[in-house]
Amino acid sequence: MRNTNWCVITGAPCSGKTSVIVELGQLGYPVIHEVARAYIDQELQKGKSIVQIKSDVFSFEQHILNTKIEIEKNLPAEALIFLDRAVPDSIGYYILEGLKPADPIQKSRQSRYKKIFFFERLKFEEDPVRSEDDRIAARLDRLLKEGYQTLGYDVVDVALMPLKARIDFILNQL
Repeated sequence: MRNTNWCVITGAPCSGKTSVIVELGQLGYPVIHEVARAYIDQELQKGKSIVQIKSDVFSFEQHILNTKIEIEKNLPAEALIFLDRAVPDSIGYYILEGLKPADPIQKSRQSRYKKIFFFERLKFEEDPVRSEDDRIAARLDRLLKEGYQTLGYDVVDVALMPLKARIDFILNQL
């Protein structure tokens, strides 16, 4: 297992992860944007619908998992990097989709993250990339946290607060 200096920003859809990642990037911190969102955006631009993109759930989840692994494999372990979701998030998504999480659990043990920041949910808002609804987002919220805890992480809960306060809270935890 490779110990890293990476911090994961995670939580259910509509928890403000992307806004924090964008702001951290603007402050000069290295960030890795959410793989699934980037992939879905790319496929939507090709004219596919969200239903088409996720029609083969296993292939979709496997693609996202493998892409995250490939990205993380090439990151310097000693660098402070903020990730919008990480490999262990796939545990929750696999379970949500009715898939066995053995593969993401095993692959999540390749790297050890410095901190896991788990964002409290905001009011759910639909967008073209999300296939979840509020009920599914609430279930996913629980599954994501349980996935990290299963791997032995102490999850740092990040309460609802203004963007700048969330950034300050995170940076003060380092």
